[in-house]
Amino acid sequence: MAKAHETPENETKKKPNKVLPIILGVILVAGIIFGVKEYIYYGKHIDTDDAQVDGDISPVVARVGGYVDSIYFEENTHVNKDQVLVTIDDRDYKVKLEQAQAAKTGASANINVGESQIYANDANSASARAQVESAAARLEKVSKDYQRYANLVKDGSVTQQQFDQAKADLDVAQATYRATQDQYKAAQEQVGATKNQLNVTHTGVSQKQVDVDYAKLQLSYTIVKAPAGGIASKKNVQVGQLIQPGQTLFSIVNDNSLYITANFKETQLDKIHDGQKVDIDVDAYPELKLKGVVYNFAPATGAKFSLLPPDNATGNFVKVVQRIPVKIKINGSKEDLDKLRPGMSVSVSVIYKN
Repeated sequence: MAKAHETPENETKKKPNKVLPIILGVILVAGIIFGVKEYIYYGKHIDTDDAQVDGDISPVVARVGGYVDSIYFEENTHVNKDQVLVTIDDRDYKVKLEQAQAAKTGASANINVGESQIYANDANSASARAQVESAAARLEKVSKDYQRYANLVKDGSVTQQQFDQAKADLDVAQATYRATQDQYKAAQEQVGATKNQLNVTHTGVSQKQVDVDYAKLQLSYTIVKAPAGGIASKKNVQVGQLIQPGQTLFSIVNDNSLYITANFKETQLDKIHDGQKVDIDVDAYPELKLKGVVYNFAPATGAKFSLLPPDNATGNFVKVVQRIPVKIKINGSKEDLDKLRPGMSVSVSVIYKN
């Protein structure tokens, strides 16, 4: 007799489960596709998320001390290059400038006095020279007279008294000539001394002019201008505050100075070089996709630039993969770049193979 047919309930239990293999197959195919895509992607790209936005930040430092008179900007607002941002009470510096100018005026007056003295000494020198020439002519005449009397006294044509008078006249003429020569020499030396003194006076005037220029420079420093266009931030000054020379007043993040500093592992650098294209993802703006270009490489690892760089010669050597900062220029519209701020975290991908 034939066996009785099994019940439908038993048939259902023995039917093989096809859902699990399908799920496993889908997962396997998806894993293969993902693996192939990752293999292809990393065969052309080098990624790092150890990167951030950087920019040129100009600290504005007071060059002179004093009380703050006025402030012409607000925190986190845009300023233009050479825009007046802060003024310092300048009354003390104006007084110092006036003192320097007065000192220069006094020194300049001494120049006029010195020049007048030179003219007077030149006149005295000319007069002394004329006296020398007159004494020389007198001496020549008396010498000739003496020679004639000397010849005549021998044959008794003149008396001894007349000869003695001629000799006395010669002695007087010689002494007068020597005296006028000494006077002329002294007058010339006086002219030279006066000219030297005038040169000293000119040097003094030049020094006073330096003092005036320095006072003007100090006065100009009471007006603090923006060294570059950008966003003024970290405002550390208030009206009426007493500031000191060298004190930082605020900082300016310069316009058009943003770039990316990406810290790549040293084992990744063999495939990176200048000019390669870069994809940039900004953590703060997931929808923002930027492009960039590898610009240059830091001359040392980040660890070497730290406050306490590691020294492997101490005997505590542990090999750690080091990172090299790489500068990346950003290519983007002004609207996109305005969203970026130095310090923002980004992820970069260098395309090293097309």
